[in-house]
Amino acid sequence: MKIISLETTNYKRAKHVQIVPDPDGNLVIVAGKNGQGKSSVLDSIAAALGGANSKTTPKPIRDGEDRAEIILETEELTVTRIFTPSGSRLTLTSKDGAKYPKAQAKLDELVGKLSLDPLAFTLLDDKKQLQQLLDLVDLPFNPEQLESERKQVFEERTAVNRRAKEFESALAQFGELPADLPTTEVSVAELLGEYREAVDHNESYSRAHQRSENAQKRLDQLRAELAAAELEQQEADGACAAHGAPVNLEAVQAKIDGAEETNRLVRKAQERGSLEFQYDATKDQAAKLTAKLEQIAKTKADGLAAAKFPVDGLGFTEDGVTYQGQPFKQASSAEQIRVSMAMAIALNPALRIIRISDGSLLDSDSLALVEKTAREHNFQIWIEMVEGDHENAFTIIDGEVA
Repeated sequence: MKIISLETTNYKRAKHVQIVPDPDGNLVIVAGKNGQGKSSVLDSIAAALGGANSKTTPKPIRDGEDRAEIILETEELTVTRIFTPSGSRLTLTSKDGAKYPKAQAKLDELVGKLSLDPLAFTLLDDKKQLQQLLDLVDLPFNPEQLESERKQVFEERTAVNRRAKEFESALAQFGELPADLPTTEVSVAELLGEYREAVDHNESYSRAHQRSENAQKRLDQLRAELAAAELEQQEADGACAAHGAPVNLEAVQAKIDGAEETNRLVRKAQERGSLEFQYDATKDQAAKLTAKLEQIAKTKADGLAAAKFPVDGLGFTEDGVTYQGQPFKQASSAEQIRVSMAMAIALNPALRIIRISDGSLLDSDSLALVEKTAREHNFQIWIEMVEGDHENAFTIIDGEVA
């Protein structure tokens, strides 16, 4: 449906305006100087279809009047909206005169997203374009919440990786350690005790050995005392056997001499082991955070894939709207207008009306592109322009059509 007649009386700055668009045209140009009421005429379309609340439109009735009325006709419906100081009243009738009991609900089914002004959309900054697009698209996730979570995890992973680098640098300072290094520090006191025991052992052994030698000498000298000497020798030999072989004092001394170095290396190995544990733990934590970031990215990608954007190729990043994977702002002016028009068309399938508030910003080529797009899709564009030479324009002067 398109508008075939609009009559606005005493709505905002409009005094009495009646517009019957050319049935063969696609542009309805409402022109005039600033402050003459042309914006009020276009606003009356949205007011007729959706009403006006006190927050967005605190004074819907023209100064000096006590009643405003908007009558909007399409090929199938007639919408009558009356404003009084006490509120507004809506009547919706079909072509055969039948009234709809739930008038606003019926209009809500038809209206779509009349709030999308294609030209205004192209002029918004990146963040506002993104916000308006997100207002139009039902996403299966909250973009702000997801981006906040991504930033938090990214910062946490950055800090963890920084600690991992510190541990890695500290580990590099240790170099190689002996393969046979004990896991705990050796006790110098125990080694000294071992040395003293070895000295006592060797002295005892030396005395026994000396006895054996003396016995042998006596045996050589005193054959007569052979039996006694042999017995003494047997006793001395038994003592030697009981003590075992002599202890290598040099080996024990070497242990004592190297105890401090050994203990230094043990402490170094323990410190390195602790750093290796922390390094492995931080790397593992960083890997888990990376996996979490990948899951966040997948959630976003899956959500975007599932979302129904008004135009194929539209998307967004945290920085703004994208088209075909590139920033929307980098597209040519013609491409931006073409995409914005396509968005507005896709969002208003039933009531085929689009409003452009500041059409004076369009050059002749852009205006021609808007008209061509509207014609191709059988849409009606209501466009507001400042005073000028516009063919078939409805010029508003002091709230009325000139």
